[in-house]
Amino acid sequence: MNPKHVRLISAELSISMKQAESTMSLLAEGSTVPFISRYRKEQTGSLDEVQIGKVEDLKKRFEEVDDRRAFIIKTITEQEKMTPELLEKLENSWVITELEDMYLPYKPKRKTRATTAIEKGLEPLAKLVFEQQDGPLDEVSKTFINEQVATSEEALKGARDIIAEWINENAELRDKLRKLFTNTAVFTSKVIEGKEAEGVKYKDYFEFSEELHTIPSHRVLAILRAESEGILFGNIAPVEEEATEIINKQFVTGHNAASEQVTKAAADAYKRLLRPSLENESRAAAKERADTEAIEVFAENLRQLLLAAPLGPKAVIAVDPGYRTGCKTVALDVQGNMVANDVIYPLEKNYKSQDAEHLLRTWVDKYEIEAIAVGNGTAGRETEEFVKKIDFGRKVNVFMVNESGASVYSASEVAREEFPDHDVTVRGSVSIGRRLIDPLAELVKIDPKSIGVGQYQHDVNQSHLKQSLDRIVVSCVNNVGVNLNTASKHLLAYISGLGPSLAENIVKYRKENGAFKNRKELKKVTRLGEKAFEQCAGFLRIENGDNPLDNSAVHPERYPVVEAIAAGQKCTVEELMGREDLRKIVNVKDYINEEVGQLTLEDILKELAKPSRDPRDEIAIFEYAEGIKSMEDVKPGMTLPGVVTNITAFGAFVDIGVKQDGLVHISHLSNKFISNPNEAVKLNQKVTVTVLEIDIARKRISLSMKDNEPAPVKREQRERTGGGGGGNKPAGGAPGKEKKEAPLNDFQAKLLALKSKFKD
Repeated sequence: MNPKHVRLISAELSISMKQAESTMSLLAEGSTVPFISRYRKEQTGSLDEVQIGKVEDLKKRFEEVDDRRAFIIKTITEQEKMTPELLEKLENSWVITELEDMYLPYKPKRKTRATTAIEKGLEPLAKLVFEQQDGPLDEVSKTFINEQVATSEEALKGARDIIAEWINENAELRDKLRKLFTNTAVFTSKVIEGKEAEGVKYKDYFEFSEELHTIPSHRVLAILRAESEGILFGNIAPVEEEATEIINKQFVTGHNAASEQVTKAAADAYKRLLRPSLENESRAAAKERADTEAIEVFAENLRQLLLAAPLGPKAVIAVDPGYRTGCKTVALDVQGNMVANDVIYPLEKNYKSQDAEHLLRTWVDKYEIEAIAVGNGTAGRETEEFVKKIDFGRKVNVFMVNESGASVYSASEVAREEFPDHDVTVRGSVSIGRRLIDPLAELVKIDPKSIGVGQYQHDVNQSHLKQSLDRIVVSCVNNVGVNLNTASKHLLAYISGLGPSLAENIVKYRKENGAFKNRKELKKVTRLGEKAFEQCAGFLRIENGDNPLDNSAVHPERYPVVEAIAAGQKCTVEELMGREDLRKIVNVKDYINEEVGQLTLEDILKELAKPSRDPRDEIAIFEYAEGIKSMEDVKPGMTLPGVVTNITAFGAFVDIGVKQDGLVHISHLSNKFISNPNEAVKLNQKVTVTVLEIDIARKRISLSMKDNEPAPVKREQRERTGGGGGGNKPAGGAPGKEKKEAPLNDFQAKLLALKSKFKD
């Protein structure tokens, strides 16, 4: 482990050297971020997953700097140009741009105007001019006329080319100008002549300018995308006079003919070499910053979507709506297995709608259906309305389910493997139903980029995006935990320490030997060794197994501690888990030793109080406003219920039931100022919005949540109960409760609309 890396990471993340060193050691040993975060708190000082992830990222970044530095030192040394001063500067630099600036004069060059001038023998003249001494420059320059240099002016021009390159390669100057670009550069864009109609969606950027250090990520990405499509021309630069003043102040030292030549060379160096180079640098930095912000937005949206409330293991009917081709309909059992499928035509104005009603009633009785999931795509609202009108003789809740990405799943290798005998339409319906039962277990089968909760996801750095989203999926799966005996191999693959191969081996073992009876049995799985067991065991749950602790987040390595606590209370482990009075009188300090500290013991007692607690919220029934099914039904001033479907840096998109999501701009998300939309809303949150404007031609709906802000809701952890319904289970099987939100009455709706209309 590099001690310099430890110091740098400690300083950058404001954590202690011990925290940085311990975390880096655990990562080097093969421990995963979720495992370290949950089960190694004493070593890391309770660093969370985000901090541990940053340690991992910084370690990789500094290793890349080390590699580049070693290459630069080797190259300059081989040229026999290394000096002790330069070596010291290189060894103490941890910024890639600084290293590249120092390397620039020694970097092997392609043919340039300066190298051509040097080949003509003009370097001595350039040195004389650069010294800026008084003297007859015209007479001196004439002495450099030769077969390749025809005139005195040509000689001076060649000298200026050489000086311009020297100025460009000066690390001190480049640092000064880089700061000028960073602090004062303006990002401008103009429409390319004749592209106005083709690029109308970029109209806001046809004549645009904003300071580079304040421009938000979505605008940077929009301009860059428009440039790539040939719609806009973008430019990043500070005030030119300020840049040339900095150059002249450093290099123009006299007031004579030579100084005039240096001034000309400086202007050329800036326009031809420095400005393009630093603009490219600034573009890359702005793109990287925009990528980071966009990826963070995407990652947070994905986390919220993956942790959406599950219905739990209940039998459901899933309907993928459609007009002409009908509605692809499936029945799923409590484990999400398909037991029936058919196509119904509920929206036909004939006997087919009666047949659809009859089939749904039959399935509800035959398969003991408890809920119906309707996809929110084309004909979704009409299909939902049809289903809600059916009298099933008992309560069957109807849920509208976001079907983004269902088509991607249905055409995937995963879906073909699960349903080799069914086409994509059936697979898509199954995915909709399973999303209702357990969103996390189903969505892990889909490439996160296809779920539809991002911002410019195809424009950002794809490797960074994948790394970030994969980390979020791993975090969510391990945060919830999975049922070892019911989870699919796709879900198991995200468990700490496993991966696709071991996940497949677990499922194979399960098929051949039946359900796991205890966590120790995992060690019998092919190729699942001690390290993998250490990493995964705490995140896997076994219901009704040999040991009640196997159905909790207590790690097997700490079972002896729990047994010692139980013995100290003169009870069984099961009694300790079930009795709060026994847990309350435990003095954790009595059980602290070299391996187990107070943080771990406190976590264990919390887990014993609510074993396998599910961090996800309870599912809620939601109803759109009646009579609002298309954009033509929506009028300014209306106050409508909606669901947040996507969050971006500039606002939130809300589904109000008209097939086109409306935008609540960040300035309309709250009555108070907010800098981040996540301060006001969360994905899948039920909200009330007021319609500001409708643009049917451009398919845009402008909404506001001002004066409609939801009251803060305290997140309640749902307790899991042994057997039966009503409790919570980890992903892969999690019964939940339903609650219905009270709709606004007519008076409340009119009052909110009036308040919005006359505000300010």
